[in-house]
Amino acid sequence: MRAGNPAQARSGGVERLTPAGDPLLAAKFAVPAVPRTHVGRNRLLDRLTEGTKGPLTVVTGPAGAGKTTLAAAWAATRPSPGPVVWLTAENDDSAPGVFWTYVLGAFHCHQVPLPDSVGIPSHTGDVDHSLLVRLAAELARLPQPVVLVLDGLERVPGRGVASGLEFVLDHAGPQLRLVLISRVDPPLRLHRYRAEGQICEIRGAELAFTGHETSLLLRRHGLSPSPESVGALTSRTEGWAAGLRLCALAMQQADDAEQFARSFAASQNAVADYLIAEVLEAQPAATRDLLVRTSILDHIHPQLANALTAREDAEWILARLVHANAFVEPIGDTPWRRCHPLFAEVLRAHLHSRRPGLVPQLHHQAARWFAGNDRPSEALKHAAAAGDWGYAAALLVDHLAVGNCLTGPDTHRLEQLFSAMPEDLPGVAPALVLAACALARGEAASGGAYLDRAEELLGSTGAPEERLTCALLRLLVLGGGGGGGDTDTDGTAAEALAARTRDLMEQVAAPQLQRHPEIEALRRYGRACALQLAGRLGDARAAFTEALDVCTAESAPEVRCHCLGRLALAEALCGSLRAAGRHASEGLDTAKAYGITPSRCPGSCHLALAVVAADQGDLQGARRHLGHAVDAGEAHDPVVAVETAVLHARLELAFGQAGSALDILDAVQAIHAGEPAQRMAVARSAVHLARGDAAAAIAALQAGGPGGPAHTVALSAAHLAAGECEEAMRLLASIDGQQDMSVADQVRVRLLEAQAATLDKDAAAAVGLLGRAINTARPERLRAPFTDAGLWLRHLLTSTPETADLQSWLTGRPGDAEPLVVEHISPREHDVLLCAAQMMSTQEIADDLHLSVNTVKTHLNSIYRKLSVSRRSQAVRRAREVGIL
Repeated sequence: MRAGNPAQARSGGVERLTPAGDPLLAAKFAVPAVPRTHVGRNRLLDRLTEGTKGPLTVVTGPAGAGKTTLAAAWAATRPSPGPVVWLTAENDDSAPGVFWTYVLGAFHCHQVPLPDSVGIPSHTGDVDHSLLVRLAAELARLPQPVVLVLDGLERVPGRGVASGLEFVLDHAGPQLRLVLISRVDPPLRLHRYRAEGQICEIRGAELAFTGHETSLLLRRHGLSPSPESVGALTSRTEGWAAGLRLCALAMQQADDAEQFARSFAASQNAVADYLIAEVLEAQPAATRDLLVRTSILDHIHPQLANALTAREDAEWILARLVHANAFVEPIGDTPWRRCHPLFAEVLRAHLHSRRPGLVPQLHHQAARWFAGNDRPSEALKHAAAAGDWGYAAALLVDHLAVGNCLTGPDTHRLEQLFSAMPEDLPGVAPALVLAACALARGEAASGGAYLDRAEELLGSTGAPEERLTCALLRLLVLGGGGGGGDTDTDGTAAEALAARTRDLMEQVAAPQLQRHPEIEALRRYGRACALQLAGRLGDARAAFTEALDVCTAESAPEVRCHCLGRLALAEALCGSLRAAGRHASEGLDTAKAYGITPSRCPGSCHLALAVVAADQGDLQGARRHLGHAVDAGEAHDPVVAVETAVLHARLELAFGQAGSALDILDAVQAIHAGEPAQRMAVARSAVHLARGDAAAAIAALQAGGPGGPAHTVALSAAHLAAGECEEAMRLLASIDGQQDMSVADQVRVRLLEAQAATLDKDAAAAVGLLGRAINTARPERLRAPFTDAGLWLRHLLTSTPETADLQSWLTGRPGDAEPLVVEHISPREHDVLLCAAQMMSTQEIADDLHLSVNTVKTHLNSIYRKLSVSRRSQAVRRAREVGIL
């Protein structure tokens, strides 16, 4: 049944009056109109229908949650068990006599017959109990149930009215169905109704709009929202109905509705007036002051609120705000509270506009409170907001948390936080934090300069935390190639510094150290990087493996990823290609699992995979991984920079671009010592040899100074190419049997010996040496040394029948998918291949390249031989397989 005519506030033609003699206001009996843009939410309407089958339904939520609109929509659209009697309570109705007069007036207004014998209250301040008895008795005699909706019940505080409602509800029997709408829980004994299963409760969380309902609401306002804007608004308002409606109205007027939906500030502006008028200004002065002062906080603790307001009753005030659904919510079963995000932003804007000078002072007080309560992360945030950089830096150092600038979930936040700290700020702690931030950006040299300043200020004194932080960062600077003039060419300085860092760790409090496992992870990682930079690949592999033992993904995810990448790179350079591939893939998987951004994802993982692919003959895969490594932006690291350039040059050389290969190597910043210099020298010599300039190859190696086995093998190859076979063999004999030779160098030694044997016309010895080389290379599927060997190997394979089994592995037939190109395709042959891939005839190729037909045929035959094919279509397919096309 629907509600009656609310204009009828008379009974028997006589106007009804309050005990004070005032006429009843008919507007209070009117069921509110449902807005044109209303979204009927069946899940809630069904709850109300179910609730009115029982005696009591309570709908509570903050201002603007949609409580009244929900009940009005239900009254207008859903069947009810009987007449719906509506009363909107106001502040003037708080006196029991006035309230019950309006209740009786509502029954008469909505044509629910109650006899005059029920009576009316005679006094404003109270109501005679017998009147309530008569009312309950008459309601129990009604022929059908009646639904009494009391809206705005929070405006009628006090136990007097509530006890009367309970009495009438309990004694009217099943004929009275009471629906209470309020911002706060009505002061009834709700626990009793819950225990008896006689209550239906609809709370603020259920009133919140879902994403689908938000989309419907926006469309009702004539908007066409994208899923992104719907999600943004729903999340930002947390489904608050009034906020969404206000945003929808503002979007109608906006030039770019989608941009409005994405802007938090726009949403804040749209609801600011409502929240200030309906929530903030409705509070007492003390409560308003607390809300505004604590708006600088993400979460509010009563003790912290007391500290910011110089009060002692914050706990009571916050509890009252939670109870009143005043956009303050509890956080679990803790004393912490939170404001609705939009309300918090409005409060912050109010604070900044009304009392801007108070903001730094509040952040300063919050920083001290958080620090004193062992919450350094929050203390740092507020110290930075207060511009108290010296205190913020000291907090980070004193808590041994500088490592968090380099790894862990706070890395990006800390880097952004301290990006505003002045570089000339005096003191040890600021210098140490600036050094850590520089290292996080990959600027080892800048980090070293800041450490020089810190060490000068420290002298021989300083707190253990400062000295430990300084030693750790110095080790990381050394491993990153930022040692300046004191470059650690053999790793001894790194070993000593790692030991000193470990000793300093023993001087700080053990519980404090246990809270920062990343310190030991970074110590081991820094040592391993320095050893790798010094060319001690075997020791570096062992050191990275040791570092992984303490670099858990939970405590130091970025360090673990970089450890895996650098270990994989060291393994790849040592020829342990399978292990390198496993560790590099694990590093990338870890980065993905822990949400490490692409800018922080270790390029060494991709670089290691690129080296593996190149060494196994997959040039196309090598190019793809190399591109990912370059995109990762780790070129600041000397090891990664050098290996990136070396591999890039190798790939250019594989496609006959010797000039481009040299340009790539020349573009790398000058490195005058250590393993990187040797690697560059070996790479340059390979380019010169490919160009047929053995003298230039020897000169490049001699300019790099004496080096390890790879340097000696390259020098031997250059002398052999120069016709100096005796010198080449002498050099190989000097390193034969060395323990630190990589798999690739071992293979190259056998190949050079095989090449020398072919020069001596000793085919049998050459085939034997080739077999030994293949047996060494086969477990790792290492093919690059054979690709780089040159024409002599092709002649040996084609002219010696007993090499058929060896040739099947080298050329990728029959078992392996990746064919081997033993001899490089020249630039002109590459041009001919491109034309052939376009289905051009021999004459068309000749005309296009300005060559004779016979020259084109010569190039094609050379291409067939190099690619181990017999037809043009096979050549094009094979060239695409190996990445030439």
